[in-house]
Amino acid sequence: MAVSKEPPLSHNLYLLLGANLGDKAQTVALARRYVAEQIGSIVLESGLYETAAWGITDQPSYLNQVLLVVTYLTPTSVLTHTLAIEERLGRVRAEKWGARVIDIDLLFYDGLILNTPTLTLPHPLLHKRRFTLVPLTEIAPGFVHPVLKQTIQTLLDDCSDEGEVIKFS
Repeated sequence: MAVSKEPPLSHNLYLLLGANLGDKAQTVALARRYVAEQIGSIVLESGLYETAAWGITDQPSYLNQVLLVVTYLTPTSVLTHTLAIEERLGRVRAEKWGARVIDIDLLFYDGLILNTPTLTLPHPLLHKRRFTLVPLTEIAPGFVHPVLKQTIQTLLDDCSDEGEVIKFS
């Protein structure tokens, strides 16, 4: 008797890449490459945006980009891979919201709501950050935040963050 094996389920994962030290464009490009090699297929990517620093504002501007990745990995495994990619690219965790060579945030994993000591999904601050919402709106304006029950476009329209977000050429 033949045993049929179901294919693994794929998941839609939204990631935010950010860099504000060194060759930012090169670092974001390398992060994209490593994400594609280690996490899954990049299906959509926003443009690059130059954005004001958030949290600690006395630092260089960031280059940010949002990716939609199809992955077969679990959220915990994705986190492990993103942390390894950050380390490979030279990330040193010195201070919260401080300057960094690369930052990779998990924004959404399908419509999963998860709250563990190491990972919260959806990202708990994304609705307060223009630097996340602008590129996310570019590729997923109609995606509904599973906790807030609003589209990304609505979250951007209602966002009180006034940080500058400019398309990078």
